[in-house]
Amino acid sequence: MKTTDLCDQFFSEIRAIGAEFQSFGRKKSFSGPIKTVKVFEDNVLVKEALETIPTGSVLVVDGGGSKRRALLGDQLAEIAQNRGLAGIIINGCVRDSEELSQINVGILALGTHPLKSKKEGKGEKNITLSFLSLDWNPDDYLYADQDGIVISTRDLTK
Repeated sequence: MKTTDLCDQFFSEIRAIGAEFQSFGRKKSFSGPIKTVKVFEDNVLVKEALETIPTGSVLVVDGGGSKRRALLGDQLAEIAQNRGLAGIIINGCVRDSEELSQINVGILALGTHPLKSKKEGKGEKNITLSFLSLDWNPDDYLYADQDGIVISTRDLTK
């Protein structure tokens, strides 16, 4: 379902933002329940989440908006694809953008950076994130397409 249609039909139930992110994955629209990770220039918890969250989920990563290191590259994106995740949204950067364009997962991020992340394992998971004037709650339902992102406390397509 298109984000514009969801906004028109469920205006009082949703939170939405415009196209604040760049699209890097093959899928240009995706939806699923949110799972969250909060890190800063360190992607150990990102990898753990990609390996463990349920199929069909959308991993939302609050990387603090850092544009100094990438939190996702082709190898981690392949884990998401192989596990059947719907998408990944990163408040931060990705790398291997050419390869990411061939990965059949929705991947949204602020931009690219060639430098890989730290590997310290610091951060938090399964918490409410707040960035870009939105709260991103675990298990809320997310819809993304080229017009933006819509979040609801329930699956609006049922």
